[in-house]
Amino acid sequence: MSFETVRYEFNENVATIVFNRPEALNALSLQLSQDVRAAIEKAIADNARAVVLTGEGRAFCSGGDLREMQSMWQKEGRIEAFLEAPLEALHNVILLIRETPIPFVAAVQGVCAGAGTNFALACDIVFAAENASFNEAFVRIGLSPDCGGSFFLPRAVGEKLAAELMMTGDTVSAERALAIGMINRVVPQNELMTEATAMAKRLALAPTAAIGRVKRMLNASFSNDLSQQLTLEHECQIESGKGADFREGVQSFFEKRAPKFTGS
Repeated sequence: MSFETVRYEFNENVATIVFNRPEALNALSLQLSQDVRAAIEKAIADNARAVVLTGEGRAFCSGGDLREMQSMWQKEGRIEAFLEAPLEALHNVILLIRETPIPFVAAVQGVCAGAGTNFALACDIVFAAENASFNEAFVRIGLSPDCGGSFFLPRAVGEKLAAELMMTGDTVSAERALAIGMINRVVPQNELMTEATAMAKRLALAPTAAIGRVKRMLNASFSNDLSQQLTLEHECQIESGKGADFREGVQSFFEKRAPKFTGS
């Protein structure tokens, strides 16, 4: 299967999805949103056990496509038209990333702005090249954030720093993003895909059913109280305990060998 605006690869149980509009710095058009969703659905159908999300060219993603926004404004006579169905399509992709019970690794190079930053933050693990930069640029054009930024960023860096970054639109270097807890790792640009793919392959060999439950618990952890979170942990651990991976993990421990997990 081929896509108009993304490239899809599958190898060793890892799906790699590449934003492929380098001439537009991978700006998020409606077509790109639809293609990313379809590519994630293909990864699920292929039984991928991890996904790498990255961008082609000089940018990971420069945010929403302002040219497409202007075109819709001129066609429909309403500037907010782009913020209706196209934005809903983007938000559906964000939900799919968070609700798909396998790990997503973002590999960020160059520009990562606005909704692009929030796409990266929606992933479970974020690797950045040394030349990467991040910002919540919405305020620069009089918009408030979308694509989950107001959810993900304060959880990563804290409420006060999130407020500053969203209210100013200031750009954050890769090194500062690492220092404030926004991302996981900074690597040389020429090693970005090697390192991100290595992490994805490592996670693909892990008990991915249990990792899916980790995602479920992390998604709920800021809204649950302690009692609710303990109940969810109990439920998830029982589910994991019924799986083949738990039996394999215990058996391999006693047999003093590396486990062979199947994601079940």
